[in-house]
Amino acid sequence: MKIDPRILALKAEVTEWRRDFHENPEVMYEVHRTAGIVAQKLRDFGCDEVVEGIGRTGVVGVIHGRKGADGKPASSKVVGLRADMDALPIEEETNLPHRSKTPGKMHACGHDGHTAMLLGAAKHLAATREFDGTVIVIFQPAEEGGAGGKAMVDDGMMERWGINEVYGMHNMPGIAPGQFALRPGPIMAAADQFIVTIEGKGAHAAAPHLGIDPVLVGAHTITALQSIASRNTDPLKSVVVSVTMFNAGTAMNIIPSRIELRGTVRTLESAIRDLAETRFRAIVEGTAKVFGATATIEYRRGYPATVNHPRETGYATEIAREICGTDKVDANVAPMMGGEDFSYMLEKRPGAYIFIGNGDTAGLHHPAYDFNDEIIPSGVQIFTSLAQQRTAG
Repeated sequence: MKIDPRILALKAEVTEWRRDFHENPEVMYEVHRTAGIVAQKLRDFGCDEVVEGIGRTGVVGVIHGRKGADGKPASSKVVGLRADMDALPIEEETNLPHRSKTPGKMHACGHDGHTAMLLGAAKHLAATREFDGTVIVIFQPAEEGGAGGKAMVDDGMMERWGINEVYGMHNMPGIAPGQFALRPGPIMAAADQFIVTIEGKGAHAAAPHLGIDPVLVGAHTITALQSIASRNTDPLKSVVVSVTMFNAGTAMNIIPSRIELRGTVRTLESAIRDLAETRFRAIVEGTAKVFGATATIEYRRGYPATVNHPRETGYATEIAREICGTDKVDANVAPMMGGEDFSYMLEKRPGAYIFIGNGDTAGLHHPAYDFNDEIIPSGVQIFTSLAQQRTAG
């Protein structure tokens, strides 16, 4: 593995930062402690500009590279590097020395590691200035359901700093430590949510013929919704419709008057996203009508699909291969049906989202998960190499 010795020398320090973030998790936009530490470290590193409060609690650092004869950056290229800072509302189930000190909150997705690795890259880049152009380090709140990426974009981040390309990275359990995986095109799914209320007519459980049973309607609806994937969508396309909550009834001898279904729809392409919503509405409303019930649908579109740009993905692939070897980079990894709000940044600027292997650990969002500190040098190196190579004049 090709890691700059100066980056290897940062491992212990970056690990210390990572474990501190892990011990003190903060969720959604309430990342005040984390953002404050990030901002102070960026100032201590000598960043040319540090701005807090982008996207409510996001932090942006600006690092200029080599200067030309005119005193300006040797290249006009501006590259953004993004890490997420927020944790999850999960009770940690590890006995690690650095386990969460906050009940009901933990870094179960590795954002503590992402933040620490980008800080490590920022320290190295600010100290060495061995690159042309300008690097923008982006520390984002509220990836876990709060659309913090969108909030930062909506605050004008891309325009304010003239970002030309943007890159993000996420650790991935199940991939060998320090190896990389990516693909051009969709790499993570659009994540939509629904709430369906089905109104029937309550009755005694012993006299169902006197009512309209919404529980029965809900059961038929759940079954029928699976036809979106099996009968409405091209078998070579991806769609997931999952009903994850069925709320109904108060007693065993009462047919309720209404029930509620909740769940999620995941897709990789915009056309399939539109198809899924159209068929969802038709199936829910039609099934209710068949039984004499009515249905109210609240369908919320969440994060769009995370779509890597082919050219920038190619650049990132070659950089990853330089770091760990061609055989250690999967350049056509299968897409994941999870959601990611880095998608909003990729809608505004070309770039790529990269997976870095976390090894044989508990899965993401699992109470026994922990970020693998052994991958820190690889993560710092790819952030650094992206900055160096993509800002070259």
